[in-house]
Amino acid sequence: MRVLYFAWLRQRAGIGEEEVSPPAEVTDVGGLMRWLAARSAGHASAFADPAQVRCAVNQEFCGPDHPVSAGDEVAFFPPVTGG
Repeated sequence: MRVLYFAWLRQRAGIGEEEVSPPAEVTDVGGLMRWLAARSAGHASAFADPAQVRCAVNQEFCGPDHPVSAGDEVAFFPPVTGG
């Protein structure tokens, strides 16, 4: 699974992207966020307030209950505002 981090999530996690292999019990975006948060202090900081994190799986916006699986591209980014 390829995980991408954008904006302040990238700064906090200390990485722009990574390849991960979560355990089988990680089945959705919310579970992935919790699992990633446990990987390092930077990841924990990035996901400290899940309500402030948006996600896309395979370039489609989705919520925390969206399923994830091996081979997916999962992107995390802050809320976007228009002008």
